[in-house]
Amino acid sequence: MSLLLRRLARDGFLALSAAFLLLRLLQVKPWDQSVDAYAYWATRDGGLYDGVGAGVLGAYLYPPAFAQLLAPLTLLPWPLFVTLWTALNLAVLWWLLGRWSLPALLFLPIPFEIVSGNVHLLYAAAIVIAIRASAAWGPVAWVLPLITKLTPGVGLLWHAARRQWGPIAVALGSAAAIVAVSYVLDPAAWRTWLDVVGISSSTPSTVGWFLPAPLLVRLPVAAILAVVAGLTGRAWLVPIAVMLALPVVWLNSLAILAACVPLWRPGVVRDTATDEPGVGAATLRAAGP
Repeated sequence: MSLLLRRLARDGFLALSAAFLLLRLLQVKPWDQSVDAYAYWATRDGGLYDGVGAGVLGAYLYPPAFAQLLAPLTLLPWPLFVTLWTALNLAVLWWLLGRWSLPALLFLPIPFEIVSGNVHLLYAAAIVIAIRASAAWGPVAWVLPLITKLTPGVGLLWHAARRQWGPIAVALGSAAAIVAVSYVLDPAAWRTWLDVVGISSSTPSTVGWFLPAPLLVRLPVAAILAVVAGLTGRAWLVPIAVMLALPVVWLNSLAILAACVPLWRPGVVRDTATDEPGVGAATLRAAGP
């Protein structure tokens, strides 16, 4: 890509992002709506699981720990919250794809994800950080999928296949510590969430594309894929495994695949099965090509 095209791609993405953020901040219809971001913000009102069921508008289905971590942000007015949340997703997309962020918007799951405000792009960033960052802190990134949708934690099998037991201990230990503190703060919410899990695992109750294959079928496939990725050093397979392991795979869930791009490049990992995370990058830098 020539220097002129790079600048056009960068400036175009920045201009489009700024315009969209302004529409959100000013609450211009229909861009004032963000289904998943609203579910996160609405936890400020308590009663986390009053509206249950996968796909129910405004329903918060994650464990209480995520809502508790977001609590300071939910004190903001809705227009400011949704604008900041959208800005975070746009920044993550740029960090992942760099100059390819603008053409990536033609891949429908990515703009759908930015509009809806889910955590799939954040998962993509977490995967890249966990694989490319240092063994000391990189695996902490797995905490996000572990304390939100849980099953995407299947990505930890990448480390298991490479006999990297330290990163697994760091990820699980960090998640366990957060869950323990969260339970102490609100044990009733955790008991309610456990009841909700069974309800929300049924067929989604809203209109929208989702992969009809049940989790019991997809999860073993995802686990095998994560192990194969670790054994062969194909880090780009990990985002695919994580996506397949989601409780429900919506169209915007495919935004996780953005992580395949920075993980595809050579030098991300060694060819051995015992390397340390982050080999190939002395420091974690912007992942975009």
